Amino acid sequence: MSFLDKAKDLIGQNVDKVEAAIDKAGDVIDEKTEGKFSGVVDKAQEAAKNFAHNAGDSDAPSA
Repeated sequence: MSFLDKAKDLIGQNVDKVEAAIDKAGDVIDEKTEGKFSGVVDKAQEAAKNFAHNAGDSDAPSA
């Protein structure tokens, strides 16, 4: 099992914690940039959350 496979498994087992961290990171970025990039940050957060949800799936393509 490769490092990436282990990371995906851990993410898949802790989706709620990963999502909370993604939200917190986005909030910090929005605060530091005074919301100038909130649209971009929101898209990145959504992509990261989608990855987290799919991380435990064996059908998901590997990197």
